[in-house]
Amino acid sequence: MTNTVPASAPEAKIRFSRNDAVATLMLANPGKLNAIDLAMWRELSRLMAVIDADESIRCVLIQGEGEHFAAGGDLEEFVVARATLEQALVYHEEVAAALNAIRHCVHPTLAMIRGNCIGGGLEIAASCDLRICDASARFGAPINKLGFSMYPGEMAMLLKVCGQATVAEMLLEARILDAEEAARKNIVNRVVAPEALQTEVEAALRRILAGAPRVATWHKQWLRRLAHDTPLSEDEKKSAFAFLETEDYREGLAAFLEKRKPVFSGK
Repeated sequence: MTNTVPASAPEAKIRFSRNDAVATLMLANPGKLNAIDLAMWRELSRLMAVIDADESIRCVLIQGEGEHFAAGGDLEEFVVARATLEQALVYHEEVAAALNAIRHCVHPTLAMIRGNCIGGGLEIAASCDLRICDASARFGAPINKLGFSMYPGEMAMLLKVCGQATVAEMLLEARILDAEEAARKNIVNRVVAPEALQTEVEAALRRILAGAPRVATWHKQWLRRLAHDTPLSEDEKKSAFAFLETEDYREGLAAFLEKRKPVFSGK
């Protein structure tokens, strides 16, 4: 399957582009540090559905335009789009749909983070499989200063990544964590110098692309499944060996024995 969605227009707030097997989503809300409005949440859901269904895509990169990832939700919009209980329920269902679309994408997802990664931006980054930031990155959700609480569904997702102590610190104290502290608390995988961020992300993408495509999908599946502390069924144990029937497994072994790089087909 080839590219199923055209590159986004320059004025779009969620910009889709593609470089071979890597799909990129750019958060772009100029003048608002890429704050995310309702239309952007909906567009994230739509684009992730298209990306998820495209087997020729091997990895998804999410980043912010300019010097910031995303500084949370677009607060000016809350006055009209989230003013009543009914509106708030609809609004946050849209947010949850976008976050779940990222989290459950069959392809590996990577957030490239610089500058502010706050509130909704933090939730988007935490929904990705991998997070790489530079030393300028800042993380938090200081919404107690705005008089509203985090929606439980969004908090549950943050708890899976950050843990209860860190989420409590960010929500109750409204602390903003710098990049090094975020790394110590497992919010990000690694921190690099600002001038090295692009190079490090490109290297990470190459490492992902060097692996067998279906293996990445299976690893994501098992990471999600093993987060639930329940025993595996016999069928699940058997399904863990589905790779035995794949061409990529045979190619991987042959390449190792022949001391060459494997050429994976995704079959």
